[in-house]
Amino acid sequence: MRELPNLLSLGRLLTAAPLVVLVLVDAPWAYLVALGLFILGAISDLLDGRLARRYKLVSPLGVFLDLTADKVYVSALLIALVQVAVVPAWLVVVIVSREFIVSGLRSLAASAGVVIPAGRWGKQKTAITMVGLGGLLLGQGLGGAALFPWGVASASGLSFSVNNAAGYVLVAADIVMLLAVIWTLFSAVEYLASGWPLLKRRAPQG
Repeated sequence: MRELPNLLSLGRLLTAAPLVVLVLVDAPWAYLVALGLFILGAISDLLDGRLARRYKLVSPLGVFLDLTADKVYVSALLIALVQVAVVPAWLVVVIVSREFIVSGLRSLAASAGVVIPAGRWGKQKTAITMVGLGGLLLGQGLGGAALFPWGVASASGLSFSVNNAAGYVLVAADIVMLLAVIWTLFSAVEYLASGWPLLKRRAPQG
């Protein structure tokens, strides 16, 4: 039991590789299998933190694995979806850049002995992003065409149309991903506001 939360985080981290491979296969069956792995990863994300807190199993290694697994898992999937033209690159740049900003601020805060807790926007952003990604995988798995109305479709010379259930799933997922971008921006501002006093500190004079 003591190592279970860490094993869940490690499993989620290792699952990122087959998840990316399945997306790059770019076939409906592969997207459905990827969706299954993604759901398992999301469940493990919910379980590992709760188990660690409930049974007082929180450790530096566990925190590291949990945070690293979350970032690698989502970032790897987003980048793979760019490769197969399911999402536009600018969307991924915004989301991944926010992760670098937050990691940098947390590192700076840790060096000063300060903890910057996860904010409301950040928690909501994570949930919205997971729902959107799940919707994209489901829509592709049902045979939908990745015709984003803000970049991918125009770049490929295709017209945007919806004529089946998979298409509607993808449209809904597109809207959710746009919301995820908005929440990502607000979350970045939230973290910058929390870390601003640290950024304004003068460096110690040696």
